[in-house]
Amino acid sequence: LKSSRTQTEVPPSTSVVPEASLPQAQESEAEGAQRSRDGPAAQTADHTAPSAGQASTPEETPTSGIEEERTESASIEIPESIPSRMGRLRARLARSGALGKSLLSLLSRGDLSAADWEEMEDSLLVADLGLEATDELMEALHTRVKVENTTDPQVVRALLREELLKLVDPDMDRSVNLAVRDVDGVQVPATILMVGVNGTGKTTTTGKMARIFRAEGHEVLLGAADTFRAAAAEQLETWGSRVGVDVVRSDREGADPASVAFESVEEGIRRGCDVVMVDTAGRLQTKSALMDELGKVKRVMEKHAPVSEVLLVLDATTGQNGLRQAEVFAEVAGVTGIVLSKLDRSAKGGIVVSVQRTLGVPVKFVGLGEGPDDLAPFDPQSFVDAIVG
Repeated sequence: LKSSRTQTEVPPSTSVVPEASLPQAQESEAEGAQRSRDGPAAQTADHTAPSAGQASTPEETPTSGIEEERTESASIEIPESIPSRMGRLRARLARSGALGKSLLSLLSRGDLSAADWEEMEDSLLVADLGLEATDELMEALHTRVKVENTTDPQVVRALLREELLKLVDPDMDRSVNLAVRDVDGVQVPATILMVGVNGTGKTTTTGKMARIFRAEGHEVLLGAADTFRAAAAEQLETWGSRVGVDVVRSDREGADPASVAFESVEEGIRRGCDVVMVDTAGRLQTKSALMDELGKVKRVMEKHAPVSEVLLVLDATTGQNGLRQAEVFAEVAGVTGIVLSKLDRSAKGGIVVSVQRTLGVPVKFVGLGEGPDDLAPFDPQSFVDAIVG
């Protein structure tokens, strides 16, 4: 993970009034209509506690605010380091997935017969490698075995590893753009937009990624732009509070997600954060209105600066069914990377190859469990080694 943040003084966090002590703002239909015409930007909460002689007024109360109820410093967790989690997840990956087990079973039989080759091809197809990639792999493997004039399973295994690695493409840039930008003399943090369909574990993945960035020493701010699911903001706050990360959220259910996204970036600039991550509502790729809304969220964030990364969270267990989802999201939001969640015992590892070939963008992170640190940057070498043993 890379960051080119200019060394500037970060302003200290300011205290806030617990939202329970603030009266709720009332907005007339006329005011709401005017605000819609003026744009989606949400109002920002006043982060300075009022003095004893001051009373908050409805006009001072935002429709979207910052939830900063910090836990005691002693309860702040220290996320697992990247090298540590990589080693642990590599071992877990080696024990998971039908693809690796099936191939190892075939290669341990000794001399490979025509039936064995056919079974190997079927295993690759079942593992969601995709028809085109499977044909390409099998043709290359057959050719190399003939050139080597061998049926030795250990030699075939080494050749299979090399050809699989070519398909996974280790040369793709899997780094995350965490560069802080200078825009008209203002330091703008790296902005990451998290997208995906319902049920892929997007909010959880956002929280886990925040832990990774905190482990790398970055100052992170989260934006809860999933305003349709009541528990989404609370879930994100739970993840954030464990590692000392605040969340920008709306006080109103069903609020404009673009407003929350805009305010998240604005607040990140004010605080001098390194990274601002915005979680969005899960949406079916077939719902054009919701996809248009996602495009609006991105455009509003870019009023400050271009979005650094658009990461699509895909459930690895969906296999080929997830590819059409990926294509539509790529068209609307300009996906720059893939996060594969649930790449565990029930998943099919071939999706890594097929989704990269479909979109032309790399898999950047993989999740292999439900633990808070069971997410790590994707390493092609480790992935292929786990498959072929």
